[in-house]
Amino acid sequence: MENNKTFRLNNIEVQPGQRWCGYLELGGGKFRMPAAVLHGEQSGRTMLITAGVHSGEYVGIQAAIELSQKLKIEKVTGTVIIVKVMNRTAFEKRGGSLGYADQKDLNRVFPGKEDGTETERLAWTAAKELLPAADYYIDLHSGDDYEQLTPYVYYAGRADREVSAMSRRMAEQVDVPYMVKSDVASGGAYNYAASQGIPSILIERGGMGGWNNEEVRSTRRDVRNILCHLGIYRGQKDYRTYYPLEVTDVCYQDASQDGLWYPCRKPGDMIHRGEKLGEVRDYQGNIKEISIAEFGGVILYQTGSLQVMGDSPMIAYGKVVNPYDERKERIVHYWEKRSSDFLTHKREELHSAMAERWMKEIRAQLPAGDRLRILDVGCGAGFFSVLLAKEGYQVTGVDLTPDMIENAKILAAEENADCEFIVMDAENVDFPDGTFDVVISRNLTWTLPHVRRAYRDWVRVLKKGGVLLNFDANYGLSDFTDVSSLPENHAHQTIGDDMMRECEEIKRQLPISSYSRPAWDLETLGAMKLQEFAVDLGISSRIYLEKDEFYNPVPMFMIRTQKPE
Repeated sequence: MENNKTFRLNNIEVQPGQRWCGYLELGGGKFRMPAAVLHGEQSGRTMLITAGVHSGEYVGIQAAIELSQKLKIEKVTGTVIIVKVMNRTAFEKRGGSLGYADQKDLNRVFPGKEDGTETERLAWTAAKELLPAADYYIDLHSGDDYEQLTPYVYYAGRADREVSAMSRRMAEQVDVPYMVKSDVASGGAYNYAASQGIPSILIERGGMGGWNNEEVRSTRRDVRNILCHLGIYRGQKDYRTYYPLEVTDVCYQDASQDGLWYPCRKPGDMIHRGEKLGEVRDYQGNIKEISIAEFGGVILYQTGSLQVMGDSPMIAYGKVVNPYDERKERIVHYWEKRSSDFLTHKREELHSAMAERWMKEIRAQLPAGDRLRILDVGCGAGFFSVLLAKEGYQVTGVDLTPDMIENAKILAAEENADCEFIVMDAENVDFPDGTFDVVISRNLTWTLPHVRRAYRDWVRVLKKGGVLLNFDANYGLSDFTDVSSLPENHAHQTIGDDMMRECEEIKRQLPISSYSRPAWDLETLGAMKLQEFAVDLGISSRIYLEKDEFYNPVPMFMIRTQKPE
């Protein structure tokens, strides 16, 4: 929908399709903050992005500056407000992260006081004049000048259910290992915003009073991915390494007295209950205090400076929730929608010239033996399983999508192939050690969130001397939404643009999509003490001879390795 409304916020007026840069005035001009507004030609929601709430946390500030320059106005749907430094006086005076005049923490006083100190008045005006302009809110932070941290994201948890749920979905787009549900409704800018009905998150990356280009680039990428997810920015989400795990019951341990701080671990380290995390000593080296983990979990941040002050942060850690990976649920739902088409496709493929080409390639790699036990991982509608069973092998096919397993059973019955099919997670195959002579997969590893875990489990269930065969491609380099090189009768031409966009979006949330393959696979398998490898980059040239409905334009590779005797 075309936007014909001028955006107005205090002293700012921006026409549709325009970018504004300057100073946002709050409190009748008492507070002037460097800011930018991108007001799209298409109408939509408004995202507020702030940095410099803690003015000594520079990663967020530089990321906000670069976002204001690099976001493309023609891709904006709705409005993006970027406040580059909220606590401007403290930033320009290099006063650290507390208010310059009153030494109060801006991120602890929201919604502030109209007649309070300077920091409290700044919070008050921001709460009354800035936050109400937003439909969503991202606050950019890093560790303070004395803090080391592992990248993570907070999302607002003390708000209406819908607001907290949307805040969590925003946090899930951030490329960090952990996300923390906040259990307070005021104090922080993002907490208070959520209590007023605005889904909000706070991103933490960097620390110790510094910043670098990679940290800034990663934060920019996080913001852009969130904007794309919310439909405020038109574009593809970028590839990512992490899908954040939930961290709960965060323990913030403060030092009880001044002293010298000597940590035993690093942010991001996993810890155990009762483990020593660090100690506070005096100038003579005498121990004044010992930090002990009250429970197991992960260290989020800790003091990185030598000195620590009484009643100030020493270390913070939290429990990692049993990793329930929502990507898997989304992947299952996607393949469920395609399962009936897959049955038709694999039925036709079994009776095409391609079936014998595949069997020729596989035969050349199998170990000797007539009754090999073979595990077909990610069997889908059962193409490989049926082929191998008709050769006389004992085949078990597993797939995480129940509809695929049902279709595989139908296909096997039609072909009089004696196969076993089980719904099972390819990353956690539920078989005893040394069960199979061969583990085989086709076009599976590119769909897995944790490929290293899957490889480890596949090797585990192989017998000594057993063979692992993986046929896959470097799909991370391709764009699934571009079907221009495919024939008209190809499946990707017929399932529709929405399905291909969904597939592309899922792919971009998987770390494997950003790796160089098959080099990464070889390095990963080599780290598991496997020694014998064969790599074939010419599979596609021998399989896909016709540009028909089975054609795959992305060159496939084969990796063969053998478990040591």
